[in-house]
Amino acid sequence: MDWNEVVLPSTALVGLIVRGSVMYLALGLLIRVVGQRESGGLGLTDILVVVLVAEAAGAGLIGDATTIADGLVVVITMVFWSVVLDAVAYRCPRVAGLIKARPRPLISDGQFNRRLMRREFMTEDDVLSQLRLHGISDPTEVARTYLEPNGMISILPREGVDVSDPPERPVS
Repeated sequence: MDWNEVVLPSTALVGLIVRGSVMYLALGLLIRVVGQRESGGLGLTDILVVVLVAEAAGAGLIGDATTIADGLVVVITMVFWSVVLDAVAYRCPRVAGLIKARPRPLISDGQFNRRLMRREFMTEDDVLSQLRLHGISDPTEVARTYLEPNGMISILPREGVDVSDPPERPVS
């Protein structure tokens, strides 16, 4: 076995770095534009999309590259961009709004934010389901409910409203 064919780069490093940079930034922008809804975790179609995007992006990332070093250069490039964008968002709050998602209000003073719900393809039943998981049956009991950057929903009840913890899964 020729170790040079396995370990040493088979493609120009600059090309791999450009490919990794473009794919990381383009996919990051695409995900940012598409939205952040995740009202209950990943569904089967979500997993399918992730697998298909990974498969489609793989060819664009590596091209004709075949060695471990080629793949490592692309991975290092993507990790680099992840760290750089996080550092820029941390140090420059004005830029952070463009790079990072912010919490957005789904309910304010008991009123649904229908515009945000339409953008995130969330129905009233989706939001009410999340309220029930937190022991709230009526949206008027909510001061604010946020769609968080990670896709989860956080709920701030009105003062005096007793909120129970989410129920545990029943034992089968």
